[in-house]
Amino acid sequence: MKNILLPTDFSENSKSAIKFAMKFFEGETCTFHILNSQKPSGYITADVLYGAPGTSIYDGILNDNKKELEKMIRFCESISEKENFTFVPKIDFDNIVDSVNQAVTKNNIELIVMGTNGATGAAEVVFGSNTLKIIRNVDCPVMVIPQRYIFEKIESVLLSLIYQYEVSNKTFKVLSEIVKKHNASLKILEIKEENIQLAFQRNNAEEVFNAIDFERFFIKNIPTPIAINAFEQLIPIQLHAMIVERKTFLDRFIFGSDTSKISYNSKIPILVFH
Repeated sequence: MKNILLPTDFSENSKSAIKFAMKFFEGETCTFHILNSQKPSGYITADVLYGAPGTSIYDGILNDNKKELEKMIRFCESISEKENFTFVPKIDFDNIVDSVNQAVTKNNIELIVMGTNGATGAAEVVFGSNTLKIIRNVDCPVMVIPQRYIFEKIESVLLSLIYQYEVSNKTFKVLSEIVKKHNASLKILEIKEENIQLAFQRNNAEEVFNAIDFERFFIKNIPTPIAINAFEQLIPIQLHAMIVERKTFLDRFIFGSDTSKISYNSKIPILVFH
C-alpha cells in the first residue's frame, strides 16, 4: 500500500493535481492523505466574530475549510469508484512546511503530489512559493503538476542529472518502479555545463535500470534550462525527474546561470528527488 500526500488550498490548480494523482496511481492500492493547512496569520477576524455560539476560535477559523475538504473527499471518491483508494482528510492550523513535514513523518508518506499553486513573480514562475518551500524543506519526493495540465499516458520519462553528487540507489529504484508501472521508457540526460562535473554514477545505472528500457544522452556547455527545453521539444516525454541536492542547484536549474538569465518553464509534471 502506498501513502500519498495531496496538499490542497481548494483551488482549481490543486484540484487538477489531485485528479492527476488519481490517474497516475490507477490499479494500485493507495491511501491519499488530503491536507489543507491554514497558517495562524492567515485567518480573517470576521471568521471568528461570526462563528456559531460556543465554538472555539480554532473551529471558527477552520469551519469553512472543513466543509471544503469534505467536498474534496466526495469529489475524489466520485472519480475513483473502481479503484482501491482510501482518502484521509487532514486539516492543520500551521504553516505549510511544518504541516507537510508532520504529515510525512506521521503517515509514512512516500510521495507528495501538488500543483504549482498559481503564484506569479520571477521566483515563482515554475513552482509557486508554497511548492518551492516544500521542495526545499521537506525530505520527501515531490511531484509538481503544472497549471491546467491534463494527464497523458506516461510513455517516456526523462531523468536529468547535472552535479557531481552520488545518487542513491533508493532514488533510482523509485524511478525504476514508476517506469515499470507505466511500461514507459527512460531517457537519461547528462548535462555538463562549463566547469561543472557530471552527476551520473554509471555503475548505479547499470545495476538499477538493467530491467527497463533506458537510453543515455549527453549535452555539453549549454545552460541547463536551455538544454532541458531543447530536449523536451525534440523527444516527447510525459514526466521529468530531477534530483535536488541544495537550494542553489534548484535555482540554477530553474533560472539558469547569472549570465544566461533564462528560466526553465516546464509544461509537463516534474518529479523532484532529494
